[in-house]
Amino acid sequence: MPGVEIKKVKTEDDGMRLNRWFLKYYPNLTLGRLQKLLRTKQIKVDGKKAEASLKLTAGSEVRIPPMDEQAAVISGAQVSGRDATFIMSLVIYKDDNIIVLNKPSGLAVQGGTNTTRHIDGMLEALKFGLPEKPKLVHRIDKDTSGVLVLARNRTWADKLTKAFREHKLPKTYLVLVNHAPKQSSGEIKAPLEKIGEKSIVTSEGKPAVTTYEVLDEVGDKFALLSASPLTGRTHQIRAHMEYIGCPIVGDDKYFGGESRQKYAAFPDKLYLHAYKIDLSAIYNKQIVIKAALPEHFKKALPAVGIEFKG
Repeated sequence: MPGVEIKKVKTEDDGMRLNRWFLKYYPNLTLGRLQKLLRTKQIKVDGKKAEASLKLTAGSEVRIPPMDEQAAVISGAQVSGRDATFIMSLVIYKDDNIIVLNKPSGLAVQGGTNTTRHIDGMLEALKFGLPEKPKLVHRIDKDTSGVLVLARNRTWADKLTKAFREHKLPKTYLVLVNHAPKQSSGEIKAPLEKIGEKSIVTSEGKPAVTTYEVLDEVGDKFALLSASPLTGRTHQIRAHMEYIGCPIVGDDKYFGGESRQKYAAFPDKLYLHAYKIDLSAIYNKQIVIKAALPEHFKKALPAVGIEFKG
């Protein structure tokens, strides 16, 4: 049957009850729906009918029926099986208080005009046994990929929101730019004012500071930078890169129109990635989380002759 999967029970799940196993790997599946799938023999363990209370053995094979069209209705919200599987695949770190995602480029964090599919709409699938879905505590642009932190309870939502507001959680971005900066490292101090959908450098703007370091370059044509915003202005890195004459590859908003070059050798996307975040300030111990480069970034770097050793 198309869509049927056979999954082997991992060593770490040896002895786990079947219903808890499904709660772990398919949190969008309700208990009632699970019971029906078991009763109609759509879910089997080692080819045999199973009960929800069955204790699994490492290496056993669980038959999983198609889940894509099933939806979990929780507190009035719907998350399709396809979206639940997708959002769970983005998790790169999880503990009792936070979840960290590696958000892909092109996926919005929240909904808006003509935006119906977004991270916020899939959060019900990331409860992992808790009564409430995780909460957004900051945002990154739709076309920016990388680290997105979620709070799993109200206490940590307040703590993280305050820490982000006070810029106590250093973030580092990787940026592929057209042209190389004149200096191998530096600090960009240029006030920004939001006008329409863009942030513009103007003397009347709010203070904005970005530090950067050149990691590799190809003559004057391309450079890979690490960049850290010390303030939190809208589109800060994008506006600052354009300001110093090194616009980000694929940036339609700040390097658009006829001036923006497109390259057949790699995907036409924005090359701005939230690579890592330092959460040490709120954990009172060293904890830095990194998000692997997305495929479009991985393809572009060797295509232009740049090496990244992250």
